[in-house]
Amino acid sequence: MGDRDSARPNHKSQITNHKSFLVLDRLDKHFAGLHVTAEVSLSVVRSEIVALLGPSGSGKTTVLRLVAGFETPDSGKISVEGEEVTALPPEKRRFGMVFQHYALFPHLSVGENVAFGLESQGTPREETRSRVAEALAAVGLEGFEPRKTGEISGGQQQRVAVARALAPRPRVLLLDEPFSNLDPALRERTRRELKRIIRQVGITTLFVTHEQEEAFELGDRVAVLNAGRLEQVGTPEELYESPATRFVATFIGRSSVLPASSAGIGDGSDGDVVVRPEALRFAPGASPDALAGEVVGRRYAGRVAFFDVALEGGAVVEVLAPSNAVRVGDRVYVALNATGPAPQVFPKGSK
Repeated sequence: MGDRDSARPNHKSQITNHKSFLVLDRLDKHFAGLHVTAEVSLSVVRSEIVALLGPSGSGKTTVLRLVAGFETPDSGKISVEGEEVTALPPEKRRFGMVFQHYALFPHLSVGENVAFGLESQGTPREETRSRVAEALAAVGLEGFEPRKTGEISGGQQQRVAVARALAPRPRVLLLDEPFSNLDPALRERTRRELKRIIRQVGITTLFVTHEQEEAFELGDRVAVLNAGRLEQVGTPEELYESPATRFVATFIGRSSVLPASSAGIGDGSDGDVVVRPEALRFAPGASPDALAGEVVGRRYAGRVAFFDVALEGGAVVEVLAPSNAVRVGDRVYVALNATGPAPQVFPKGSK
């Protein structure tokens, strides 16, 4: 499929030109003998938004709970603004938390919900009232104090939960799957609103999600976890175009895997090539740079479509092309697209 060199994986995992604000240093955690996180290290700079992304069971929620103080690591430490907080209880860390189910009190008004954390800290009444108004204004809910939480929409409830987390003026905002209970249309709108709020407040944020779209839209950087290990930390562009491991290459975005020997890429027959759909094209005919195959599937996406092509060597690859380029059942030739992201070569059996 040509002699184009594969891009070198980008192993950059930290921002090094700014002072770190939140630091996770080799966090290890076991539950019932199971290694849930394995030496997870991550540095977050002030006002940065970092997404913890991974499949179910990858350890991302455990990492968030360790940061929040709801769990204690077996080893490793957590620091914020240079202060180690590993042994501090949650209420002493000055972190704000938004839970997956918001955890709003239905018998309390919006204002009372937002004031709850302040009152538990003994904040004076007048200051509490001022902070509640300030937090609600930050999320676009000015004057909502007397409303009952059951009288407002799901998106507004989510913003009340954020306001409650912001009212004590926390150093770090922690979000656990904050959009999972919203329908798709509301989820997208609320996601945009939340990003605006976080940017406006300028708070350092760590949030958990299993949705790549959410991670890429909200996160300045994304930390990809797999089986308790941190595979790579980078911008969405870095993760997509220069994955450091085979797992990242196949987990992020859409991709196909085929033997390097059949693809004509790389000099080892035991390697595998991970290639993006837009990195492939349909060639006009047989050539040394093209592989023969048959179109076995098509997913329409407007002016373009994703075509599944069964190659003669047995591998199936996905090709992004104009929706009318070919039809299911056609015999075709697939070659590398010179303008697409470079294929990545990984040793066979690598993770």
